[in-house]
Parts: sequence; C-alpha cells; structure tokens
Amino acid sequence: MTRNPSERPEADVVDNPDERRYEAHLDGRVAAIAEYRLARERIIFFHTEVDPAFEGRGVGSRLARAVLDDARARGLRVTPKCPFIAAYIRRHPDYADLVSDPAARRQT
Repeated sequence: MTRNPSERPEADVVDNPDERRYEAHLDGRVAAIAEYRLARERIIFFHTEVDPAFEGRGVGSRLARAVLDDARARGLRVTPKCPFIAAYIRRHPDYADLVSDPAARRQT
C-alpha cells in the first residue's frame, strides 16, 4: 500500500512511570518524550523533547494531546512548566481547565 506523503502516521503514546515520562513511539523508536513529576493530584510537565529525526511530523503535538487527555482521564490538574506544553494549551483552550494555578492559566 502506498502512503499519501501528506498523511502523518499516528505515534503510540505510553506512560513510562519508572522514567517519569510519557513516550511517543513511531517507526519502532522513541520519537518524543514529555517528562513529568506527580505531586498529589497534580502532574507537572517540565520538559518535552522531540527527536530531530521526527521533527515536523506532528509527533510533539500528538504527544501533548495524549498527555493532557491522560491527565484529564486520571483527574489530575496540570502545571505546564514546559514551554511546549504551555504553548499547546494556549493554542487549544479546551485544555485550559486542567491548569492547576490560575496565574499559570493566564500565561498559557
């Protein structure tokens, strides 16, 4: 089967709690990570990184969407210390209700 070049394959996103990070897997590799800390009923995202080999393929956005959806499903509040996650929330205001700190919510 020929893939349309404009189609972006979906990355599989998994939580790796031993490493305290979410991982986006694509083409059998870890394509991106979002590192976090848990604090009571809150998840703090402090670093997101996309492997340069996968940049421009939407992996970072897929990862951000998945981690925020998972936080919502788990009933966790979000503290977006990571600029990438904060920017994603700014661009997708339907996630703003997850932000734990009202001051941070205005910045996201």
